[in-house]
Amino acid sequence: MTDLTPPAVRPANPRFSSGPCAKIPGYSLDMLAGAPLGRSHRAAVGKAKLKEAIDLTREILGVPADYRIGIVPASDTGAVEMALWSLLGARPVEMLAWESFGEGWVTDVVKQLKLDAVVRKAPYGQIVDFAAVDFDKDVVFTWNGTTSGVRLPNGDAIPADRAGLTICDATSAAFAMDLPWDKLDVATFSWQKVLGGEGAQGMLVLSPRAVERLESYTPAWPLPKIFRLTAKGKLIEGIFQGETINTPSMLANEDYLVALHWAKSVGGLKGLIARAEANAKVVHDFCAANSWIANLAEDAATASTTSVCLKFTDPRISDGEAFAKAVAKRIEKAGAGFDLGAYRDAPPGLRIWCGSTVETADVQALMPWITYAFHAEIAALAQAA
Repeated sequence: MTDLTPPAVRPANPRFSSGPCAKIPGYSLDMLAGAPLGRSHRAAVGKAKLKEAIDLTREILGVPADYRIGIVPASDTGAVEMALWSLLGARPVEMLAWESFGEGWVTDVVKQLKLDAVVRKAPYGQIVDFAAVDFDKDVVFTWNGTTSGVRLPNGDAIPADRAGLTICDATSAAFAMDLPWDKLDVATFSWQKVLGGEGAQGMLVLSPRAVERLESYTPAWPLPKIFRLTAKGKLIEGIFQGETINTPSMLANEDYLVALHWAKSVGGLKGLIARAEANAKVVHDFCAANSWIANLAEDAATASTTSVCLKFTDPRISDGEAFAKAVAKRIEKAGAGFDLGAYRDAPPGLRIWCGSTVETADVQALMPWITYAFHAEIAALAQAA
């Protein structure tokens, strides 16, 4: 008979949410003492802090010097929407989707912008065949499917001599995966993902090709003020120097700066990638050792190292959604792991954030709790039968 005794050890930090994500190790609100609160973001001190965030982002991610980086409104969603509304329409478009956020961008382009786009979709657990994509068109895709746990393994399928722009939602990938900047014309992400920052602001990265498009093309539709990146046919350079379109939270910016400095202290991008990969390996190995649970990603080469999505495979489970919710609830009630449920549009299961701010020891401590909760719920099913 399976031992249903709860594990003796809990994760020191049970926060495994896929957004907002875990804060950096040892985090304290005292770290934000340098925030220029009560000061204008347009004052010298405010602009300097915002520019520092941009400069550190460039340094850690290795963004080329001729790419622009801007802090924009409305998190990653706002950054993606700015790119879609400002850049698309000049060329034919292909939309790639293999999870809910990619599906959302398809809806925006096809139903809101009403562009006659080619739409390529893959089911949860799989990824679109990039070899079939026409990169002479503008191509929109997510790098890492936050709700599916499936990612691009690399950018090899994206040609260097493409005629179209590549617009990449990289919000669960930036700072945890090696993004090939020469293959990306637009990349977006938010502070509250891999580095565990606070919400409200997104990051928009533009290649020289994207800037050229902005300065040579005017969309057929009106652009709200918060989407406007040009004035009189020229890029608004101030946006990429810390002069934000609207008022950012200087407290949230300070929080991002703290996380960026921590990132440097753990070895920069290489260190961040290594931390995420070590965390994900714990979960991947756990799945390999237990026949009743599996990675939602069908190909190990495309399995995410940040938003690791799992499915229960035991044939005794008839209602997968109810079972997965019960397992997550049992673990949360024990204080061993918070926010472990799959995304609402995704297949039933668990989703474990394994990004760079999570400690590997905490992921290791979580695994026995998943085993315990699984067997406890299986026992409850047997008792109810």
